[in-house]
Amino acid sequence: MTEANPLSDLLWTRGYTDPAWIRRFTSAGRELSPSRRVWRGPGGRRELPTALDASGAGTPELDALPLALDGGGTVTLPELFAAAQTDAFLVMHRGSVVYERYLHGTAAHTPHFNASAAKSYVGLMAAVLAHQGLLDRDARTTAYVPELAGTAFGEARIQDLLHMGTQVTYAGRPFDKSIEAQRYFAVIAPRMRPYDHNGPATIREHLLTARAAGAPGTAFRYENGNVEALAEVLRRITGLSTSALLGELLWSGIGAEEDAYYILDGDGVEAASGGFSATARDVARLGEMLRCRGAVGDRQVVPEAVAAGVVSGVPDGYPRRVRLPAAPATSPATLSYHDLWWIPNDAYGSFMASGIHGQRLFVSPGLDLVVVHFGSQVVSPSVPVVPLVQAFLRIGTHLASAVRA
Repeated sequence: MTEANPLSDLLWTRGYTDPAWIRRFTSAGRELSPSRRVWRGPGGRRELPTALDASGAGTPELDALPLALDGGGTVTLPELFAAAQTDAFLVMHRGSVVYERYLHGTAAHTPHFNASAAKSYVGLMAAVLAHQGLLDRDARTTAYVPELAGTAFGEARIQDLLHMGTQVTYAGRPFDKSIEAQRYFAVIAPRMRPYDHNGPATIREHLLTARAAGAPGTAFRYENGNVEALAEVLRRITGLSTSALLGELLWSGIGAEEDAYYILDGDGVEAASGGFSATARDVARLGEMLRCRGAVGDRQVVPEAVAAGVVSGVPDGYPRRVRLPAAPATSPATLSYHDLWWIPNDAYGSFMASGIHGQRLFVSPGLDLVVVHFGSQVVSPSVPVVPLVQAFLRIGTHLASAVRA
């Protein structure tokens, strides 16, 4: 894999070095781009049990709980929020909301950009369709989308897409993850295009420029195109838009309070790999459904085998340990990646949907824990990485010990 240019995060940023500018996009995507709603369905919302009182206080000692840093020392939750430019933070323990905070003008009803956390939701839908026998994990992508023949994604298997197993270059360029991410943003968001942009203007055009730089299924390379190709496969199988499919398979079954939405490209196609927005409370409902092995009350929303299968293991041939996309090259590779979900390999069977700027859905069945974090943090080598996962686990073990006491 080509090493990332250390200055590449400064290129094509168009203001993304300022948290206030990032927040403008994370909280107001549908005001800035065409969008399509993900319908919450015809039923009533499912109330979230809560341990919060009328003032919003639930587990006040969490604010003072010392949270360890990677390099030593500790921080408190308010300090963590400041470092992570936190917009929303919600903790559920044993099925009840025990902590909930909204900052910087975000409110409980505000849909917030999920960024790449949305990749995991596409992976979940693919796993459901595979469980139903509608999707063959071992089939080539071209079996479903013939137009992708000759591209890196078309010649890959569905299993390769689900595990970031393609090695791709676009339009003959050497691969640089940060630059390719910015070029993808330019495809789906015309306002982010350079003045002289003459590249692809839609997701499908972008995918058609992808060529293989290595055999699929032999290496891990985190790349948006895998998810966009997979989303197109799911649309072909079901005849539904990504928004309608997510609404049918997931959103209408969790008792969501609000519609979610995807931003659209120039063809009216959803940006499936990162253009999804929803409220923290509804994302927590999704996580709680998965913690409960696919069930919401007495209704099985996702097959139990699918929910349990998120952490069932990485298929043979794929790396068992990979790094988060924003992690420095010197960081230890301690995570696994399965069906577009991150797996911390901790003692609690945890798994996570993760997005740029601090978006996280963290589910830990062993700790009876669901955490949602939305942020607007600048991503740059000069900005320290905030230890969100360590903080989530510290909160979870603290809550579990309090129950035992």
